[in-house]
Amino acid sequence: MGAVLSSNEIRALIESNEPLFAGYSDLDAQVQANGFDLTLAEVRRFDGAGTIAIDNADRVLPELEAIEPDDRGFLTLPPGGYHITYAETVSLPKDLMALGRPRSSLTRSGVAIHTAVWDAGYSGRSTSLMVVYNPQGFRVQLGARVAQLVFIQLSTPDEVGYQGVYQGENVR
Repeated sequence: MGAVLSSNEIRALIESNEPLFAGYSDLDAQVQANGFDLTLAEVRRFDGAGTIAIDNADRVLPELEAIEPDDRGFLTLPPGGYHITYAETVSLPKDLMALGRPRSSLTRSGVAIHTAVWDAGYSGRSTSLMVVYNPQGFRVQLGARVAQLVFIQLSTPDEVGYQGVYQGENVR
């Protein structure tokens, strides 16, 4: 049976020979009882349509336009959808997957983060969809903790692990 990892298990994986995360800013603040907080590195607006088809050869991702922060690193976002990139690089072993959830302060501010599954064996600096539902907009500072990954131990390791096109994405 799989199980959700505790803070002690997460910290041990981060401090291991093959670290679960790189590029984190404050381990004590980011490790939570049942997950790890991801911080905001970049926000972009969508500038075009995307296409998803039966065959990945026909996939077209929309163009993205960078949003520049003010002199204190804050972004003022009107209602709408945004493409966000996290600062941390995650490297999941083949026996661990993750689910991402918004931090509760975002939902209390009328903001949601929608994520895909972080598959076992995935490595990269992931992206998500942030939607500002609050009609008054939202201000967020680069480096703020915005999402939490919850890790689930697989009952048996996946033989292959993630092999998709986003493997190694956004790694500097």
